[in-house]
Amino acid sequence: MFTLIDQILLSELASKAKNSPRKRMNHNFHSDLSDTLQRMLNSVEPGSYCRPHRHLSEPKREVFLILKGRIAVFHFNHVGEIVSKTILDTAKGVYGIEIPPGEYHSIVSLESGSVVYELKDGPYIPLSDKDFAPWAPAEGSAEADDYLNKLMKLL
Repeated sequence: MFTLIDQILLSELASKAKNSPRKRMNHNFHSDLSDTLQRMLNSVEPGSYCRPHRHLSEPKREVFLILKGRIAVFHFNHVGEIVSKTILDTAKGVYGIEIPPGEYHSIVSLESGSVVYELKDGPYIPLSDKDFAPWAPAEGSAEADDYLNKLMKLL
């Protein structure tokens, strides 16, 4: 069966993200966590903190393609210094980014209703999927909002 990605699906997902405590929501296209290619829509609202992480064990590539809105992608070195920042924005002709395995990264929403199509090597194993950066605050911590605001000021 074909799966249609249209404005209705993007709007429904964005609405769920707005009402989510984490201010983000995904819509999976892969049928099982063991699939070798994880495919999903990821709607991220401003104020959502995605703790910097890498996919090291097992090494996995990750791709973000912007469908709606604007998303900043940060690339960090092993001590937390920003190596690069890229704004995915269809109006500017910057449509996507591929992140190599083992590279620290994070995304930040710059516009309400932002949605990316995300692809990542599978399988998805929740306990080992992300190697969180030890220099970045944990999601939900008091320091997380300050860290997110610091990243926003760099844009």
